[in-house]
Amino acid sequence: MRRSGGGGAGGGGRGGVAGVAMAVVEGKRMDQDPRAAGRRGAWAGWRRAVPLLALVAIAVLAVVFGLGDLFSFETLREHRHGLVAFVEANLALSLVGYLLIYTVIAATSLPVASLVSVVGGFLFGLVLGSVLTVLAATAGATLVFLAARTALAEPLARRAGPWLSRLEAGFRTNAVSYLITLRLIPLLPFWLVNLVPALLGVPLLTYVATTFVGIIPGTIVYVGLGNGLGAALEMGEEPDLGIIFAPEILLPLAGLCVISLLPVVFRAWRRRRTADPMDD
Repeated sequence: MRRSGGGGAGGGGRGGVAGVAMAVVEGKRMDQDPRAAGRRGAWAGWRRAVPLLALVAIAVLAVVFGLGDLFSFETLREHRHGLVAFVEANLALSLVGYLLIYTVIAATSLPVASLVSVVGGFLFGLVLGSVLTVLAATAGATLVFLAARTALAEPLARRAGPWLSRLEAGFRTNAVSYLITLRLIPLLPFWLVNLVPALLGVPLLTYVATTFVGIIPGTIVYVGLGNGLGAALEMGEEPDLGIIFAPEILLPLAGLCVISLLPVVFRAWRRRRTADPMDD
């Protein structure tokens, strides 16, 4: 009986080792199977795309169900007294609610951010409204950046080839100047300025810092409109959301853009001097 039991124990041990070995061999075979590898790669790609697809889905649903129509000066005119009373009675809840709503708007690029910035100034004043709006817009933009980098950066790098690496290197060298310039003057859509740095390998900290700083002037302009919004609504008027392109606003912003691009010009000049010493 002892011999049988010992043999049984030894047989079970050999069987366990053999099972592990077979599992390893099968795993290697699956790794060598191109179809299995392709399925795993496709599944991994879909998982990486989930955050970006979720943002797109929220934006599509907002458009389909007309949620953007809730944000209008007509709606604000009808409910402004109730909103002001709610904010006065529930300041903390109102601050959190505004941050969350604006973050979602920025992350989904719904075309009501300028209007909501004005509402932020109306409800919270210039200083607090500007701080809240800059924080929420930066948070929303960062969500898009991270989602796009997770979903698209690696597949694009695999397909694009060496030219993308050269483009990334050039953009990253002057990323701070480029991104601040793009944020100061909103010539390109907000969502596009969020996507491009993610695809060109801009570091997260650089992106967050330049977004935060670059949107401050424009935010102050729009939030400042909210200070006199109550009187304008009483008279049946609406503030001009295109004020950012008025000469008295646009020219100072353009001046800031020129200043932010000076390091790019200096680097280009220095490279040229280094490459052609005969100019000395």
